[in-house]
Amino acid sequence: MPSLSPQENHCLRIKILGDCYYCVSGLPEARADHAHCCVEMGVDMIEAISLVREVTGVNVNMRVGIHSGRVHCGVLGLRKWQFDVWSNDVTLANHMEAGGKAGRIHITKATLNYLNGDYDVEPGCGGERNVYLKKHNIETYLIVGCSQKRKEEKAMIAKMNRQRTNSVTHNTSHWTDRPFYNHLGTNQVSKEMKRMGFEDPKDKNTQENLNPEDEVDEFLGRAIDARSIDRLRSEHVKKFLLTFREPDLEKKYSKQVDSRFGAYVACASLVFLFICFIQIVIVPHSSLMIGFYVTCLILLMVVMVISAIYSCFGLFPVPLQTLSKRIVQSRLNSTLVGVFTIILVFLCAFVNMFICSTANLRSCLSREFNVSPSSINACHVRRSAFNYSLGTLEGFCGSSAPNCSFPEYFSSCVLLSLLACSVFLQVSSIGKLFLMLFMELLYVLIMEVPEVSLFDNMDLLVMANAIEHINGTSCVMDSKVPLKIVTPVVITVFVLALYLHAQQVESTARLDFLWKLQATEEKEEMEELQAYNRRLLHNILPKDVAAHFLARERRNDELYYQSCECVAVMFASISNFSEFYVELEANNEGVECLRLLNEIIADFDEIISEDRFRQLEKIKTIGSTYMAASGLNDSTYDKAGRSHIRALADYAMRLMEQMKHINEHSFNNFKMKIGLNMGPVVAGVIGARKPQYDIWGNTVNVASRMDSTGVPERIQVTTDLYQVLSSYNYVLECRGVVKVKGKGEMTTYFLNGGPSSS
Repeated sequence: MPSLSPQENHCLRIKILGDCYYCVSGLPEARADHAHCCVEMGVDMIEAISLVREVTGVNVNMRVGIHSGRVHCGVLGLRKWQFDVWSNDVTLANHMEAGGKAGRIHITKATLNYLNGDYDVEPGCGGERNVYLKKHNIETYLIVGCSQKRKEEKAMIAKMNRQRTNSVTHNTSHWTDRPFYNHLGTNQVSKEMKRMGFEDPKDKNTQENLNPEDEVDEFLGRAIDARSIDRLRSEHVKKFLLTFREPDLEKKYSKQVDSRFGAYVACASLVFLFICFIQIVIVPHSSLMIGFYVTCLILLMVVMVISAIYSCFGLFPVPLQTLSKRIVQSRLNSTLVGVFTIILVFLCAFVNMFICSTANLRSCLSREFNVSPSSINACHVRRSAFNYSLGTLEGFCGSSAPNCSFPEYFSSCVLLSLLACSVFLQVSSIGKLFLMLFMELLYVLIMEVPEVSLFDNMDLLVMANAIEHINGTSCVMDSKVPLKIVTPVVITVFVLALYLHAQQVESTARLDFLWKLQATEEKEEMEELQAYNRRLLHNILPKDVAAHFLARERRNDELYYQSCECVAVMFASISNFSEFYVELEANNEGVECLRLLNEIIADFDEIISEDRFRQLEKIKTIGSTYMAASGLNDSTYDKAGRSHIRALADYAMRLMEQMKHINEHSFNNFKMKIGLNMGPVVAGVIGARKPQYDIWGNTVNVASRMDSTGVPERIQVTTDLYQVLSSYNYVLECRGVVKVKGKGEMTTYFLNGGPSSS
């Protein structure tokens, strides 16, 4: 059959019932021209079926019945949701189709009034062909054709559509080869597309004629701006402290485990080894130096071992594992250990200056040459009777403490210790700044103390060394900027540089954490949405069918169908629900009746979800009729034991019991008829849009007849099903010969109970 598109006629397909195509116009949004849309849809359907008849040579035709009125729409039950409509007007529209004529459009007077004389009609005489129409005295008509006015309007609309299509094709020719836009057809945009941000090009009141490239650029610009670093930092991170504005984010960040803590300690230990090497080479050895360095090395090794235990969790005793976990996983504990390590390295940088001679060289030389201390320069050092040199181990002025050669190396070692501070990335930048300023202040204060200060001696010895190695240098050579000024300045600049580096590192780390958090949340939302969509799909299609449609190798135009060898089919209908359903103000125009029907179907869905009925599959609900089947796939089909057939029979009896329970609690007297049959069927998914899983075949038709020709509060089965159930000691009763429409006379049976009741 040629593909019919209800969207072109502004119709919404509800469902397909066998060979009946069921659609409405005016949903979900009301339309003043809903009657015209339905008529045009009927015309297209009749033309399509006539084309099929000509091409295939099969004598098929279509009846179209239309009625305009009020409906209730929604879904019922817990499983296999299908959007449906209910009301007395829907029932009338159904009988309009049944009482129509082949190849003709059958309408009621209510629909005719909405057509505004745009179609020529003739009396329909629907009461002669349908008892319901005759009983309710429904006046019907058959569409003859369009009026001349309607023909002119349709021709004008078609011309305008062609012009608009040509204009749009010219403006968007470079977009039409993209799959996303292929289904737009003649520039029509669905409501789903509108929700995604696309506007209908025909709606000139709400859309400007923008270039698609500009729209894409604008969209990408908004996306990039939303993800930009500056905007992200300003929205979530404080400017100076670099902490998150939201306490919850800061709490999550503080709980983040830094797995590289062992690497930080290793880097600090490497700096410590460099400092040890420098001072062992330059500074005279002493027991204090060796003892302090060995102690620091042991402490650093202990911290590295603890980090190694955390990395190789499970290979060490439990107490050590617990200790390592407390240190590494706790951000506070790891920060304290890091600060302790930094202070150890810092102390190693200058602690040896306390073993060196602290005598003031200027005072000694001033006494030797009998001049004022301020006039002493490097030449006095070279001419001194004591012959001071940078390599001399004897103390100045006869001091027993050794001279420290190249005392400026203490400052270099302090700079190295500041580098050790920068490697601990888990320490905040503001914390590093205060720690480094404390270290600088402590070192400068110690160096400035007159009893300990080596700055003056350092200046004189450095200048004397230069005179010794540079011939012809004047003895008046002097340092223009004293080291006591240069050293604090150099350390301060170094501290500021490391602080800027730490701030950049922390800012990047926090933004990285924020991106990871957002990515994790988006991934969780995506997985949650995917799981929700999968559950929704499983609620519409059986799991094996849904898996087929989710397979990546499946072609989009590939249909799903499956031949099933032996399937048990059930139709269960509430025979007197139509009498219960009335539309009054007291029951909200029938809504309360549908609410009770929903509760009944939901009870049936809960029962079919039980493990004992796992071989059953709900197919759909048709009004107040519940349709189910068993043995539709390899996992539910039991060829040898026929357990799937027995499960459906047990389910039918269970529904009868449930209906009695519902009547007791709702004070109603609903009577249920159930029909069962077994045999081969074809299962598949039909419809290009809103795929609907269904089963077809003679087995399904006979099962439906077992329901329609059944007796209230009884379960009617066919002879084939009787033979299977009786072999398992089910209690059955022969009803006799029943005349079945399209099948002639059939011998049927009533199912009265299971094996346990015999």
